[in-house]
Amino acid sequence: MEKMPTTTASIRSGPSIFQWISTHWFETFLVVYGLWVFVPFLAPVFMQLGWTGAGKAVYFIYSFFCHQLPERSFFWFGEKTMYSLGEIQAVWQNTANPMILRQFIGNETLGWKVAWSDRMISFYTSVWLFAAIWYPFRRRIKPLSWWGFALLLLPLVLDGGTHAISDFAGIGLGFRDTNTWLTLLTNHAFPATFYAGDALGSFNSIMRFITGILAGVGIVWLAFPYIHQTQAYNQQLDELNYVKVIEQIKAQNTHPPGG
Repeated sequence: MEKMPTTTASIRSGPSIFQWISTHWFETFLVVYGLWVFVPFLAPVFMQLGWTGAGKAVYFIYSFFCHQLPERSFFWFGEKTMYSLGEIQAVWQNTANPMILRQFIGNETLGWKVAWSDRMISFYTSVWLFAAIWYPFRRRIKPLSWWGFALLLLPLVLDGGTHAISDFAGIGLGFRDTNTWLTLLTNHAFPATFYAGDALGSFNSIMRFITGILAGVGIVWLAFPYIHQTQAYNQQLDELNYVKVIEQIKAQNTHPPGG
């Protein structure tokens, strides 16, 4: 029985979903990761529009990935962008329990909080932003060394670590809430509002933004050149394998049937 000759058309069919993602990995990242980063900003919009079900669903989902403490969060559609712990306690509950504080999502007067804290905004958003900046220059930028990555990540570890230790004393009572050590170190060179609390423009707020941005830069600079290089190699291997298969098919088809 004669074998039907194989043609190249039957070999290269449409790409699978995995092949498509591998080829368009960066576009996939921008869309999927972008949704992950920016959906929390929709929570206050939903609440303002009266879509409380959608808004509370966003708060609930992202509560597993962020502490959502209101004194460290941004508020939209209210009197101010950020509120102090005392202002939150005055309208919510007079408590320092973080599990209770994090439940406050806002009201019509104060506005509605974003479902990310300020540190998460600076970190996650900077990864997306610097990835978008990196892509046009991807062939010129070499991967960051591990030492360089460690240096960019270290400020986040120190700042986040000291905040975590400070919070064991109670929200609003720790050494990172008063920053008395910093007032002594700088000889009271700045206003009291710069040292104490988490308001926008305070030392704590500035440090959370800076350390989050540095960590985001480090992750993109370290990981993305390697991902790009790996995907380029994979595509080259796919092309080489395809060429070899075509050559084998042509060689087989040159033999007469039954030869």
